[in-house]
Amino acid sequence: MRILALDIGEKRTGLAHTDSLGMIASGLKTVLTTDLIQELKLEYEKEIFEQIVVGEPKQMSGAHSESFEFIQQQVKKISRYFPDLSIHWQDERFSSKLALKSMVDAGVPKKKRQEKGRLDEISATIILQSFLDRSL
Repeated sequence: MRILALDIGEKRTGLAHTDSLGMIASGLKTVLTTDLIQELKLEYEKEIFEQIVVGEPKQMSGAHSESFEFIQQQVKKISRYFPDLSIHWQDERFSSKLALKSMVDAGVPKKKRQEKGRLDEISATIILQSFLDRSL
């Protein structure tokens, strides 16, 4: 069972996916959010996924952050194009900070860490792995 994860932003969206057993998350790519539906269609043609996990932006208090409304609109679009897929929310607090820390810990040079999109893909991977860990 393959699962796809999305870290949706206003400009870019990071994508991650599981292995064929649905146990291990790995980064896939970063796409422009304006191209998200088309990119999802392409990914679905390559490898059928059965679920989508979307990063849920929350404040420290647990309330939704300002970007939630935009992300919710994107999720509604995805639901229209993929009505048979189940979509799950996963708290994404600290995912960007963890992604940056993982790049630093892995010795990724500062110039590469600053590349647009790299952080989004890693954040999507962290969101997906958190979902998998929670689901076990």
